[in-house]
Amino acid sequence: MESPSYLMLRPDQMSDKVLKAEEILKECALCPRTCKVDRTSGLKGFCRTGNKPFVSSWGPHFGEERPLVGRFGSGTIFFGNCNLGCLFCQNYSISHLGEGEEISFERLADIMLSLQREGCHNINLVTPTHQMPMILRAIQIASERGLQIPIVYNCGGYESLHSLKILEGVIDIYMPDFKYIDPEKAERYSYAKDYPEVAKSALKEMHRQVGDLIIDKGIALRGLLVRHLVLPDGIAGTGGVVAFIAEEISKDTYINIMDQYRPCFKAFDHPPLDRRITKSEYMEALKMAVDAGLTRIDGVTV
Repeated sequence: MESPSYLMLRPDQMSDKVLKAEEILKECALCPRTCKVDRTSGLKGFCRTGNKPFVSSWGPHFGEERPLVGRFGSGTIFFGNCNLGCLFCQNYSISHLGEGEEISFERLADIMLSLQREGCHNINLVTPTHQMPMILRAIQIASERGLQIPIVYNCGGYESLHSLKILEGVIDIYMPDFKYIDPEKAERYSYAKDYPEVAKSALKEMHRQVGDLIIDKGIALRGLLVRHLVLPDGIAGTGGVVAFIAEEISKDTYINIMDQYRPCFKAFDHPPLDRRITKSEYMEALKMAVDAGLTRIDGVTV
């Protein structure tokens, strides 16, 4: 079994990445919102987060994709706040309402190591984008103390290329959402009109770094895993999403076409988001993925 990427870095290479990432916080442009606030002086932008890790919860997770869960679970860490503003967020108490607490870098490293001791197959960083520098420093500390399982970057897909390039050689598994194909929908429901183009560029960069998902004995080791949540009335533009992935990323992309949408947070005020998807809507989405030529759909035999 190959070692996680970050263990291949020299100490000076990892330190350089941490310093480059932390420098961005002084005029924050970690994500495409480029709020330009100095997060090192206590100012906060769209994500409402400072320059220390802000964590909601952690533990072995058995509800993720099968290659991540394996037998002992995915070592999931939920980071508080978010750089997106999705009106229907199913983790809204964390992303919108600020559930969580600020902790030290050493404590975050300890959490990673505790998940490894519990037997988790990976460290699954949920909503990491706006806390990337803090996470990098914690990974540096944890790796020096014996961390040796893959790192999963479980994000919303709203990523800047310069931040992703800093992460090259650290992240083993990128797991972005691809939420929308239509800029107007992205603006209306997530306050991010540029989301489709940003996500396309981000997925290309992620795939350039790690390639298609490599699975050994049922466990994911390295690569790209894309999530797409099917929304009512085709709001997510599934056909366009799967076509892009098949044509411009790889037909061997591992993708999860997700059927678990349920109305949450402010979705009830924005029909048709006020209802669950129907079985026929989900089956149509799966058919679109298969027709596009995608061959690795989570839970589906093509």
